Amino acid sequence: MKKTLIIGATPNADRYAYRAAHMLTAKGHPIVNVGVKQGEVAGVKIEKQGAPYHDIDTITLYIGPAVQIGYYDYILQTKPKRVIFNPGTENPEFEKMLDLHNIEPVEACTLVLLSIGQY
Repeated sequence: MKKTLIIGATPNADRYAYRAAHMLTAKGHPIVNVGVKQGEVAGVKIEKQGAPYHDIDTITLYIGPAVQIGYYDYILQTKPKRVIFNPGTENPEFEKMLDLHNIEPVEACTLVLLSIGQY
């Protein structure tokens, strides 16, 4: 199972980050929720950006490129194996940075990857 950090987590059931949290946990992937909203998703509290984690396989992004800038160092210090850029979050500048740090950037939809067994 791939421990996944969701950046842009929200308790709003209409958002894709919310759906991803539930689908990830339903498929057995442990999650960490990071966002600006308070609350919890899929039984996991939403945290503010803090000290980087060191046991994350995947980070899935639900924030736009302008907001991502404030997370660059946090993501690079977390050192995940890959970062998924969900539709609308694509960021060629940051994707190049990730490549330079041996972190795989993936432009894909987490929900689709999970539903077709390619996560």
